[in-house]
Amino acid sequence: MSYPKPWLSLEQQLDKLRSRGMLVNDAVKALNYLHRIGYYRLSGYWFAFRERSGPCCVWDARNDRRQGKVETVALDTFKPGATFQNAVDLYVFDKELRLLAMDALERVEIALRVDVSHTLGQLDPFAYLRADLLHHKFGQELNRDSGLTRHHEWLAKHAQLILRSREEFVAHNRTKYGLPLAMWVACEVWDFGTLSTLFGGMREAEQDAIAAKYGVRNGRVFATWLRSLNYLRNVCAHHSRLWNRNIVDQPKLPPEAEMPWVAGFAGDSHALARCFLLLRILRQMLGVINPTSSWPARMKDHLATFPELGHLGLNLAGMGAPAGWQDAWA
Repeated sequence: MSYPKPWLSLEQQLDKLRSRGMLVNDAVKALNYLHRIGYYRLSGYWFAFRERSGPCCVWDARNDRRQGKVETVALDTFKPGATFQNAVDLYVFDKELRLLAMDALERVEIALRVDVSHTLGQLDPFAYLRADLLHHKFGQELNRDSGLTRHHEWLAKHAQLILRSREEFVAHNRTKYGLPLAMWVACEVWDFGTLSTLFGGMREAEQDAIAAKYGVRNGRVFATWLRSLNYLRNVCAHHSRLWNRNIVDQPKLPPEAEMPWVAGFAGDSHALARCFLLLRILRQMLGVINPTSSWPARMKDHLATFPELGHLGLNLAGMGAPAGWQDAWA
């Protein structure tokens, strides 16, 4: 196969950055970062440092015509004052951001396992197997392509997790009681995606009961929170760039009268598509799960360490943080 981009040594990579206008104050240090982190990973951070073209129409190569959408295009050259260290600082900030997010996500996931297993387990120790105890769209409507319900698909994923598990408690319960595992045992092998999918398939009464614990009256709104947090978890678990990532699976917001802090996000398409909203949702949920946790203060302190990138037009607004976010965070 033909590939247009040649292999470059670390020195050549650094020369390429210099030729495009990036300032490199310490070449030895920069080469060390390229060796340990990699050009391609760091490029996700200095992408925001690149100059932009004026507004232009986007070309649809497949149909050989303009799409009619107007946007700016990133150029190869960097904005004046962009340094290699700026990119490293942003990378380090983002790394700590992901670690803090994962800290909160772990607590949320564990608490939700209890919420779901306790709520459904009260109906039946094996409620997760019973389509009649789940929402009819989840448990009974067939997918026209596969001929299966979403519940069937969920059960297949659940079975894989049980089979792959090497946990002693799973082996003990299989030996002593056999399969299937009781709800409160089975939930301990579910990942966040499996858990959030099952919550989305629960009946509205059970959804609402769990959501109300976290200050959300509508369980369907809360289900979108969990889907978005699962997306966040996947980003963090794969060490992907987070700070200015476009959130594909965006959460819905409860009414402002129900939760006043959402006012800073309502109607703002940029803020709704950035990670700060998900961090604020974590803040909301941790306030219920562990009211004395130091996580909110630690996250607030970390956000205050956002690198000095004003000369490149970058700040916390790129993460979707609304004006005055500190007051609403408290």
